[in-house]
Amino acid sequence: MIVADDILTQLSALADLLTGPLYYNTSPEHQTILRAYSTDASVYQERPLAVAIPKDKGDLEALIGFASTHGVTLIPRTAGTSLAGQVVGRGIVVDVSKQFNRILEVNVDERWVRVEPGVIRDDLNAYLRPYGLMFGPETSTASRAMVGGMVGNNSSGLHSIVWGDTRSHLLSANVLLDNGSEVVFETLDEATLFHKLTLSDREGDIYRRMNDLLSDPANRDAIASGYPKRSLSRRNTGYALDMLSDTSQPFNFCKLLAGSEGTLGILTEAKLNLLPLPPKAVGLLCIHCHTLIESLHANVVALQHRPEASELVDKYIMDFTKGHPTYQYNRFFIEGDPEALLMVEFRGDTPEEVERKAGALKADLRTWGLGYAYPLITGAQTDLAWDVRKAGLGLIRNLPGDTQPVNLIEDCAVSPEDLPAYITDLQVVLDRHGLKASYYAHAGAGELHVEPLINLKTTEGRTAFRSVLAETAQLVKKYNGSLSGEHGDGRLRGEFIGAVLGEEVYGLLKKVKEIFDPRGIFNAGKIVDTPPMDESLRYDRDAPPVKVETVFDFSRQESILRLSEKCSGSGDCRKTHITGGTMCPSYMATREEKDTTRARANMLRQFLTTSPKANRFDHPEIKEVMDLCLSCKGCKTECPSGVDIAKMKAEFLQHYYDANGTPFRTWVIANFTKSQRLASYVPGLYNAVIKNRPLSSLVKRMLGFAEGRSLPEVGNTTLHRWMAAQPKERREDGKKVYLFCDEFTDYNDVGIGQTAYRLLTALGYDVQLAKHDESGRTYLSKGLVRKAKAIANRNVRCLKEIITADTPLIGIEPSAILTFRDEYPELVDRELVADAYALAKNALLIDEFLAKEMDAGRVDDSLFTEEARNIKLHGHCYQKAFHLVGATAKILAFPKGYQVEVIPSGCCGMAGSFGYEKEHYEVSMKVGELVLLPAVRDTPEEVLIAAPGTSCRHQIKDGAGRRAYHPVEILWNALRSNQ
Repeated sequence: MIVADDILTQLSALADLLTGPLYYNTSPEHQTILRAYSTDASVYQERPLAVAIPKDKGDLEALIGFASTHGVTLIPRTAGTSLAGQVVGRGIVVDVSKQFNRILEVNVDERWVRVEPGVIRDDLNAYLRPYGLMFGPETSTASRAMVGGMVGNNSSGLHSIVWGDTRSHLLSANVLLDNGSEVVFETLDEATLFHKLTLSDREGDIYRRMNDLLSDPANRDAIASGYPKRSLSRRNTGYALDMLSDTSQPFNFCKLLAGSEGTLGILTEAKLNLLPLPPKAVGLLCIHCHTLIESLHANVVALQHRPEASELVDKYIMDFTKGHPTYQYNRFFIEGDPEALLMVEFRGDTPEEVERKAGALKADLRTWGLGYAYPLITGAQTDLAWDVRKAGLGLIRNLPGDTQPVNLIEDCAVSPEDLPAYITDLQVVLDRHGLKASYYAHAGAGELHVEPLINLKTTEGRTAFRSVLAETAQLVKKYNGSLSGEHGDGRLRGEFIGAVLGEEVYGLLKKVKEIFDPRGIFNAGKIVDTPPMDESLRYDRDAPPVKVETVFDFSRQESILRLSEKCSGSGDCRKTHITGGTMCPSYMATREEKDTTRARANMLRQFLTTSPKANRFDHPEIKEVMDLCLSCKGCKTECPSGVDIAKMKAEFLQHYYDANGTPFRTWVIANFTKSQRLASYVPGLYNAVIKNRPLSSLVKRMLGFAEGRSLPEVGNTTLHRWMAAQPKERREDGKKVYLFCDEFTDYNDVGIGQTAYRLLTALGYDVQLAKHDESGRTYLSKGLVRKAKAIANRNVRCLKEIITADTPLIGIEPSAILTFRDEYPELVDRELVADAYALAKNALLIDEFLAKEMDAGRVDDSLFTEEARNIKLHGHCYQKAFHLVGATAKILAFPKGYQVEVIPSGCCGMAGSFGYEKEHYEVSMKVGELVLLPAVRDTPEEVLIAAPGTSCRHQIKDGAGRRAYHPVEILWNALRSNQ
């Protein structure tokens, strides 16, 4: 996209006025930002004119003045999880998520809170929990959804039938109008409202004109007849004139603001009503049904029992949990192969009360002949089951091929009693177009997320895209429902509002927009006067297929392009450390959209699809967006779509270096093993150099390493040499295991390797050292994938004949041994793939191996002390990706007196060489300071810190001044023989 020079000049002048950054020019950094903001969670893509990150209210006022003067539109944005294209457009995106994120005031007695629009819903509730309060509306994106976006869409969520929607809890709002003035929308009594009508300023003009519109009898009749039936709680089509014209309720423009999608003004502050925390006893009755329609009839019965929630998950979603790295563990409660699950939640003061409520519904369902299985899940396990429901949008993006579920009619709502008939009619429409669909979500509120499977890359698919929405709009009108329930109209459904509410009401909506925003400076083209719903889609129509040659085998994901396309934009990667998890550590530290998994996937997709170069990876914009990826692997398992950015980053770097050469520092780090091998021959000299401040500073400057980072020492010997010198006695009664001598343990953590050998031997194992190469981790981390491939081939050939379930390969360093499980099967030559998969099954982290042996009763706990000891454990990122932190906690708690607490940390921030590199040091430390380092500093000296990863231990040493121990060191010291 080429921007006219005069616009660039004007934007340059605007940038000088703002205290926060403005991205608009043609530099790679600015273009990276513009591309990152060209999408949301919808099917749309359009490059914005500019992106502003306002720092304060003055910046917002300056942006409004600029937009008014130059005729451009401002697109307010928070988490960017909108499904109808609300934050995509040709304007200035105004991202308030980074700076406007303060919780301003809590009033416990009156139960309200004042917040800025960038406050995340789940983070807010974590803050409110000690007060016994919460903000009720709970979207499936609540871990990253922000108050501003929730107001814009009038979000509700899975507990809305009890906890309500955002509109019902928005007490007041501070809003900047089109002239830059700030007003407060709040409940007005009759006298105050009359005073507003007498004001001579912009606020008074708006009140007078809206009063005239709402007072007109013809308008009131049109509103009364056009809007959805009053029994429908999900009613978010157009502007909420029906709610505002309800004279039985006090007048409050907040009712209009909620659901207005940033088209009437810019929200700067919201006062929210709060609810008491729900009763702690919780149960989830999971009703297994033979058909989808049966589950909808069961929903009608369930609502008579006044549940907290009633949510549906169809077989299509459930099938995607099978074999998923994370969600396969969440399907423990599913019996048989149901076509649909209705998940009905009850709460009470006691577990017995919950069981009574669930039992009554279960009996009622059996009387009606609905359902075939009714497991009741209680306590913390309900969260695991709910996660299956919440991950629906991301999970269904794992479908192979270009035919994918699309957000189109997913937000249409009817009264719950009408759902069976409505869905039956809708299935006729879909059948007529030859389309299948996924059905899930808010049955209790009458809103199923129906996502038809359509190929938007073809003319035929785009025709169906438009036709299905047009025909569904007529069905919604038939049942007097709402075209949008909670996801908004945006640019997707806007042009069909008139067909549902009537053209007279649509004219009133346009009048509302004109009253508040006559120059169209607030999010133009959303709700009213929208562009055609099938324009500006992510993909070109009928474009020839793109083939990209890769070193990794991406066939399981179809291709690297297809893997990047799997990103739904749902923004799971934008959660914070408060919510927990590993993905995405750089975003948690910077709060920059370009540092999300989503931005990286979208950047790759855009260039791999449209690049004119033979080497489609040869673009500095991709390098810019990949720069802060720590390759933590969190996205591989925490992203419901499994968008493995670490793998794609390594592939990208290999091709980028092919075109631009390999930087010297990259080459040095990748060849870490070679340098450490040389150092191991003169360990005294090497260690003296790196401990000498002037000499180590020189080395750091030469390599571009951070001055504040200590360099790793080498051992006085290597693990290879030490093990070769051990007695060659074979234990006939011992189980043979092969120790993987990884490159980090061999040279730097030799003592840990020696301890691992001694521990395994003391526990009765025959420990052998097979001939093998390094793991290749350093090459993978720096993008030298071909080098890593050669190493992987050699290791598989060396080990395939001797590593079995009876003689496993045991690793000490998580990042090295788990390379066999993660990368090797998709890296080795084709003829070695089967051997690599077989090897992967039997390549175990030592923590994992010992946990299995303990479970099998092959480790005697009498060998260990009964002395009391407390331990805090930080798990390595790769352990978290493979769900192995629990194994480490188990072995550390094996001695009877040992108590283990897992630190709720994500990535430590070191990430191999990342934390050494000068330009990454600050982010590395920010990541560490999120949870890990403060937790370590707060830990008394007598409590041991455990960390299986060498990088993690290094970060703890540099950042907190504490020694962290590998779990094998703690277990070795816990042996009675060592007391």
